[in-house]
Amino acid sequence: MKSGFDILSPEFATEAIEEAFGLRLEGSLQVYPSYVNRVYGMRDEDGIGYVAKFYRPGRWSREAILDEHLFLADCAAADLPVVQPLLDAAGESLAELGLEIEDGFEESFSFALFPKAGGRNFEPESEEDWLRLGRLVGRLHIAGRRRAAPNRLSLTPDLGADYVGELIHQDLIHPECRAEFQELAAIGLEHARSLFEGFPLQRVHGDLHRGNILDRPGSGLVLVDFDDMLMAPPAQDIWLLLPGRRDESSRELNLLQEGYEEFSPLDRRCFRLVEALRLLRMLYFLAWRARQRNDFWFKREFPDWGGRAFWIAEVEDLREQLRHLEMPSGEKGGQLAEVEEDEPFILP
Repeated sequence: MKSGFDILSPEFATEAIEEAFGLRLEGSLQVYPSYVNRVYGMRDEDGIGYVAKFYRPGRWSREAILDEHLFLADCAAADLPVVQPLLDAAGESLAELGLEIEDGFEESFSFALFPKAGGRNFEPESEEDWLRLGRLVGRLHIAGRRRAAPNRLSLTPDLGADYVGELIHQDLIHPECRAEFQELAAIGLEHARSLFEGFPLQRVHGDLHRGNILDRPGSGLVLVDFDDMLMAPPAQDIWLLLPGRRDESSRELNLLQEGYEEFSPLDRRCFRLVEALRLLRMLYFLAWRARQRNDFWFKREFPDWGGRAFWIAEVEDLREQLRHLEMPSGEKGGQLAEVEEDEPFILP
């Protein structure tokens, strides 16, 4: 039985958008690359462009998606350059599509429609470019502190442990790699916990790499794709902008902080979290890829996911990450990742 996005065709998407928003579309959809959701570009009969986001079933609750939309509204109220969802005929920012699969079973898809925001990905080069990014993130975090996001994830080492537990519980890690992967992850998360102590969490974009910042000639930078917004330390929206690891990016970090602090104070100690946050992102990607492993498109695009060679490479990547993990003392964590290559860990 088909499920998930395997049953969501462009035809169903077009019909749902037209019905919910009272539009007449010209008929063709452009499929945008998206890590989790289905995202389509389209035009109506007047040539006006839109982007529709169909949220992956089971990933976020309706309340969690509305937390995203509320964050966007708070950003817009603060004159931040964001793209807010349009309201449907019922005055809602989130619409629903129900599709019957078989035997009366129905799959429900939540979706939102946005005005299309053109522009090119922003690639900072000059000092002024990095200052602009810092100012933008500083303003974003002022809006983020207006309220919490009670239905969103909190980015902490405990969340990383949940992801590891999910992989272990579902028996997805190759037997030859399971014990070593679990032990390395446990070591990294233990030290990440000590780093996180004392840093408050707030609403952040969550996935603020340069691909989610558009530069529109004549109007400036625009923030897009708040789908991964969460409660996290402010450093989460800074480290993804860097061209390399923290110790390779001191110039960029200094400029980002300088621009940020034109609008909001920033505790520089939070930069010690950079490599711990990178560790959590690695575990996050593994868990989310695992949840998509039975999708038709995923099997087609990643036929080798989950095999022995895949997990050997993941263990080595994890070992390498631990070498860069910063300790509370300010030292690197290389000594924590010294694992005998030929002797996997034995767990009790």
